Amino acid sequence: MYEVTVEAGFSSGHYLREYYGKCENPHGHNYRVLVTLAGAELEPNGLLLDFKVLKDVLKPVINYLDHQMINDLEPFTTVNPSAENLARYFFDRTNDHLREVTGGRVRVKRSTIFETDTSQASYYVD
Repeated sequence: MYEVTVEAGFSSGHYLREYYGKCENPHGHNYRVLVTLAGAELEPNGLLLDFKVLKDVLKPVINYLDHQMINDLEPFTTVNPSAENLARYFFDRTNDHLREVTGGRVRVKRSTIFETDTSQASYYVD
């Protein structure tokens, strides 16, 4: 199995529902997201997927959240915008776009969201 990973960033605000502490109030983060792809077959040029193509696949997901109050966007009007749920969101949305681009040859293996340099959450499938 081959893996490739790209990193992207965005800035957004959010607040946590059913949480009692500072994070129940609106606040912002400069998020970093790492998305790792996996696949058993390389393209004829020896690449699993061109990094530029992966960045293009991530772009609509990033653009949807960038400089927004995440709580105001679907599905986060009802889903708590925790780092864990954001990691799952990136995993699912990127996989949707990736299926269109690769016909299922490549899949998302892991999505990691950094809220800060020292705090991260991941969603993955082995």
